[in-house]
Amino acid sequence: MTEQVIATPVKNPPIIFTQDEIGWTPWIAPLAEEDLTERHYAGLVEEARAKSPYFRLLVRDPEVLEARTRTDKDIFYNTRTGLPRAERELAATAASRFNGCIFCASVHSRFASHHSKRKQVVQRLLDEGVKADLGERWNAIVAAAVALTATPPTFDQAHVERLNAAGLDELDVADVIHGAAFFNWANRLMLSLGDPTPAR
Repeated sequence: MTEQVIATPVKNPPIIFTQDEIGWTPWIAPLAEEDLTERHYAGLVEEARAKSPYFRLLVRDPEVLEARTRTDKDIFYNTRTGLPRAERELAATAASRFNGCIFCASVHSRFASHHSKRKQVVQRLLDEGVKADLGERWNAIVAAAVALTATPPTFDQAHVERLNAAGLDELDVADVIHGAAFFNWANRLMLSLGDPTPAR
């Protein structure tokens, strides 16, 4: 079967970082919902993800998508120990802001705002970029996330020491690394497959 390429460019794509919900359009047609099999649904992990064109595109390789999704969920939802959810989301937001992934930044900034109750501070990161002053603890998390996201990475012992000085222990630091590193990869995948679109 020939792949269908979506040739129509996105009209008025979002160009500003926002906490609003926005959409995303792939350049290659995702699978249609009606064509999904039990194997695909296993790869999606959650049935509701069948509504997302991004996940319906990635589910062309369901085993890889399942591994990706379970890794994502463990990094961000397994908060019994380690960093609070808000700061895991902050690390992902910082990586997305630095990479220029407007869609991912919108998702993770909303989570960071919701869990921290610091919406205006999170917005400052989106508006001013990764050099914005968010307070030393958050500044240290953002700096570490950016260093992990840079090409080549510049993360080193000085970043760990700064995180420790801001009150993060070993498990917390590991969570910063996981959140930033995962979304550095996820941003680049999403940026290579489609465009953000205005809210519907």
